[in-house]
Amino acid sequence: MNAINNETKAMLASIGQGVAAGQIIPFLGPGVLEMGDAACPVPTSPRELCGRLTSKVGVPGRIRHNLWSSAQYIESNRHRRTLETLLNEAFGPIPTPGPIHTWLASLETCPLIVDTWYDGTMAAALQASGRTAWGQVQGVTRNGEWRDIWYKFFHGMTGNEAEAWEAGDWLTMLYKPHGSVVPAKNYLLSDSDYVEVLTEIDIQTPIPDLVKDMRTTRGFVFLGCRFYDQMLRTYARQISKRSAGPFYVLLDPDADLTRNEERFLTDYNVTVLRVTLDEAAPVLSGQSGA
Repeated sequence: MNAINNETKAMLASIGQGVAAGQIIPFLGPGVLEMGDAACPVPTSPRELCGRLTSKVGVPGRIRHNLWSSAQYIESNRHRRTLETLLNEAFGPIPTPGPIHTWLASLETCPLIVDTWYDGTMAAALQASGRTAWGQVQGVTRNGEWRDIWYKFFHGMTGNEAEAWEAGDWLTMLYKPHGSVVPAKNYLLSDSDYVEVLTEIDIQTPIPDLVKDMRTTRGFVFLGCRFYDQMLRTYARQISKRSAGPFYVLLDPDADLTRNEERFLTDYNVTVLRVTLDEAAPVLSGQSGA
């Protein structure tokens, strides 16, 4: 592990203070599950999840490396229930919360956590913290729905569905835009799940009003995120849209960015810090001793 230079350390400390003060919104990707040396029991990237699904159900070679198209093929040819069963199996184990999860769960002054993966780790960390004034809002599929519905709210401790007005009393809201295995096994994954969402997302309809309100005066820090696919970039851009900034992303020093990733980060004026999450976590949380 390489030592962090003083400039990067100071910037990380400032970001951590911003998160703790509720001024910077943490935006988690699946890479936060790769922290530490222990093997993670759930997929930790779209590519890994795609490989898991296509190892169970054969898909045409032209789409077998595209998560969303592969999911659509499974749904269309083997039924939606098959896809949901595979996702329940993939994300059934709850990973032990890591340092980032534990730190964020301890912050009653952090009003919003965005978590873009399907696992239940962040929810488990919030439950373990002993806090009760928190809950989730999750994107939900419109497949089989007759209502004009884009998301659902859930009480954090019970997992029971909540009304939007109840979320106003939560000190922390966990936003899972693609759904989650916890508490109700909601998933947006196949192309058909996203067809209406992507049509409406530019005018922000699928994004909860509370999220839109909270981001207005805040910035974002992207942790464990990559942006090599259009879907990943679209959600990062639309969720952080109309927010005040600034924007930061932590990337492994050895990560090779695609041209689209580089363009995305440049176009949206995202400050890139080349540091591993394992190195960054104690500085972000103020536990580095520095």
